[in-house]
Amino acid sequence: MSYRAAKQGWVRVCSLADIVPDTGVCALVHGEQVAVFRIGQRDLYAIDNFDPIASAAVLSRGLIGSLGERIVVASPIHKQHFDLRTGECIEVPEHSVRAWSVRLGDEDQVLIR
Repeated sequence: MSYRAAKQGWVRVCSLADIVPDTGVCALVHGEQVAVFRIGQRDLYAIDNFDPIASAAVLSRGLIGSLGERIVVASPIHKQHFDLRTGECIEVPEHSVRAWSVRLGDEDQVLIR
């Protein structure tokens, strides 16, 4: 990771190759669990890993799909859908989660802020 990226608050969490396409992984960023998803070859999304409806840190293990134009993850417990771009819970918006900034850095390192 470059000095500039670190100075701007980006945290390296893994290599792109560590995430199988169309799945998610969990990363610890500043003491918080973040679900990081790789869609296709290089598209990345990140939301809180904690499912507020199930009260469990499981979103990184959910199934990825789409609802209309939205790319979503379905919670593995109660199957609510969370928009990977915004963190919005489609069925129960008051239980939405935070979306994190994510990008690829030098040498295909996944960076979260």
